[in-house]
Amino acid sequence: MTIDQFNFAGKKAFVRVDFNVPLDENFNITDDTRMRAALPTLKKILADGGSIIIGSHLGRPKGVTDKFSLKHILKHLNELLGVEVQFANDCMGEEAAVKAAALKPGEVLLLENLRFYAEEEGKPRGLAEDATDEEKAAAKKAVKESQKEFTKKLASYADCYVNDAFGTAHRAHASTALIAKYFDKDNKMFGYLMEKEVKAVDKVLNDIHRPFTAIMGGSKVSSKIEIIENLLNKVDNLIIAGGMTYTFTKAMGGKIGLSICEDDKLDLALDLMKKAKDKGVNLVLAVDAKVADSFSNDANTQFCAVNEIPDGWEGLDIGPKTEELFANVIKGSKTILWNGPTGVFEFDNFTHGSRAVAEAIVEATKNGAFSLVGGGDSVACVNKFGLAKEVSYVSTGGGALLEAIEGKILPGIAAINE
Repeated sequence: MTIDQFNFAGKKAFVRVDFNVPLDENFNITDDTRMRAALPTLKKILADGGSIIIGSHLGRPKGVTDKFSLKHILKHLNELLGVEVQFANDCMGEEAAVKAAALKPGEVLLLENLRFYAEEEGKPRGLAEDATDEEKAAAKKAVKESQKEFTKKLASYADCYVNDAFGTAHRAHASTALIAKYFDKDNKMFGYLMEKEVKAVDKVLNDIHRPFTAIMGGSKVSSKIEIIENLLNKVDNLIIAGGMTYTFTKAMGGKIGLSICEDDKLDLALDLMKKAKDKGVNLVLAVDAKVADSFSNDANTQFCAVNEIPDGWEGLDIGPKTEELFANVIKGSKTILWNGPTGVFEFDNFTHGSRAVAEAIVEATKNGAFSLVGGGDSVACVNKFGLAKEVSYVSTGGGALLEAIEGKILPGIAAINE
């Protein structure tokens, strides 16, 4: 069932959204992108004459805490929806059940943070550090048992279920996957955001127009091993950027100064290079770097060969020769995946490489390439440069996108498709 095929008239919909938005010290929302992304789904339900029970998490609370209360986003949600949204102070209590039961068409109820309950994630809390394996196993079993009742209660509020939270699709949590089992296939569906995410990931992994180029940034090879290995079976070009650069450079015998490096992953870097060669993948590494004498925006800087970084200096971005090298590969591509900046883009003096990559992706997109940008830092990059609307798709999912790229089946997606 798709959301466009479904008529919500007279129906109560439990909608799992990802309203895990950043708040400042005064609980003001500093970026409402995730809230705005859910609006098409919520407005479709209301326009049909349905009512909505919204479920979300905020942060990683270890119990009830005011800091992570969804009441802080209520006022802004009212403004975005143009509806007076009701609030249940506890997603499980009698208040939530009564308010959900009383909902009339066109009305909206926001439940308190689902993660105030350990049952949402299905992980025990409050275990002593010296707990035995038996105690840990017993606690895990107990929370799994109570998770069933928790999930059943959430499902009881509604007639149908809509998952529009791609950012949590890789988690087999109560509200993102388990709840779907309480609705038949004609009464559970993806929201518009999830539909777009699933289609974009499927296109970049399964409907490939070649050449296919992936740009992988990030500081650690260890966190990207499975992604890189899966991509080596799919891509024509793999560009390695960010802090990972220096692990590869050192593995090849280069001098990297104080640059970030995983010394225990040098053999792995060489192994990945061999696998790329064996599979005929063009592995593209930086040739020069913008280096600094301290980890600071105001540090002294210079450009040098990536394998000849002086002692006391560290690479914080790619250099102009690498920018040109990367850009030429990207501009010649028809499918592009970008995950991770080329340097410490949070510092304005080290954004140039990431901007060059972003602009090359935009140019390739204008020439007919399909470009998918995903992962928190890459999304922040294209937003910072004002280029988000000039690529094919910007994914809202960090971990979910990465696991999809690794080739894993995401529980939140599988639960709707079952």
